[in-house]
Amino acid sequence: MAKEDYYAVLGVARSADEGAIKKAYRDLAMKHHPDRNPDPVAAEQMKVISEAYAVLSDPQKRQLYDTYGHAGLEGYSQQDIFRGVDFSSLFHEFGLRDFFGQGGGLFDSLFGRGATTTRRRVRKGADLKYELSVTLEDVAFGAEKTVTIPKRETCSTCQGSGAAPGGLETCDRCKGTGQLVREQRAGYSVFRQITACNKCHGAGKVIKQACPDCAGKGFLEKTKELTVRVPPGADTGYAVRFEGEGETGADMPGDLYVVLDVARHPVFERHGDDIYVQRDIAFTTAALGGKISVPGLEGDLDLDIPVGTQTGTIFRIMEKGIPRLARKGKGDEYVIVKVLTPTRLTRQEKDLLKKFAELRQRLEGELPAEKDKHKK
Repeated sequence: MAKEDYYAVLGVARSADEGAIKKAYRDLAMKHHPDRNPDPVAAEQMKVISEAYAVLSDPQKRQLYDTYGHAGLEGYSQQDIFRGVDFSSLFHEFGLRDFFGQGGGLFDSLFGRGATTTRRRVRKGADLKYELSVTLEDVAFGAEKTVTIPKRETCSTCQGSGAAPGGLETCDRCKGTGQLVREQRAGYSVFRQITACNKCHGAGKVIKQACPDCAGKGFLEKTKELTVRVPPGADTGYAVRFEGEGETGADMPGDLYVVLDVARHPVFERHGDDIYVQRDIAFTTAALGGKISVPGLEGDLDLDIPVGTQTGTIFRIMEKGIPRLARKGKGDEYVIVKVLTPTRLTRQEKDLLKKFAELRQRLEGELPAEKDKHKK
């Protein structure tokens, strides 16, 4: 269905000035506002007259409408149409409740809650990633780390415009509309293409004098300190999210992700929630058994070595590993033993080892018994 002419909706001439348009809207609002007229049809009419006022009260939108009719606003979303109109002040001036403000009311009932945001993608700033190196002890017991993050903040002097006070001027290419309209005729048909102005990038204004504080960039390079809480059990790749600490965006800032990188440990090797450590033991301890001390995350641990332990034997010490992230309990510690062969033996040690070797050979039947040798 074709839309009604906005001037006809408000009942004003096309030459009407701002005051006449506002007065016409006030008169119609007093007639159709739900405070004055409970008829649902009146509420629908309120939507129509408000849209007409939103366009005709804005010089840029009005120029597009006057030039191209409703087609000139085809690239505008419903939010774009109503942007810039302070209905709250208007209704307060009219002595009516503000049904177009935040929190619901007529605006939500007419356009549907959230309708002003569903048709336009929220322009969010870029997310940032920061890699934080931590130790195995940090992720074993939990820790707090302070990081200094470089980030851009909107310049408070120019509010992000990049211009000094009074340093903006209307773009001469798009005449302040922020859009360029190209028409191509083919017989009785007219093809119209609307694009963002390539000079002002859709802003409608250009900078003639740059902001002295940000040098026309619209933002300042600053640093910010943040406290990162490392939870027990975290591992490389675990990310801590800081909402709104990313790059500044047109509508909302992005987020910051601090990603952990657990450094290699000089003693322990981590596998999931378990840790592994290698421990050298004397060959006498391996043969005779005994008690040794092994390193642990919370201090040295005692480990019993059974008689006849071989190189490569793995011993398990339960619940001495890494805490399970967001769960109860811990992983285990595994001790891999390596039997050391002594070097630089003294003569006495060599003699004892020779006697030991002969004794082992006799026990295994490789040498004749001592009394049998004397018989021969």
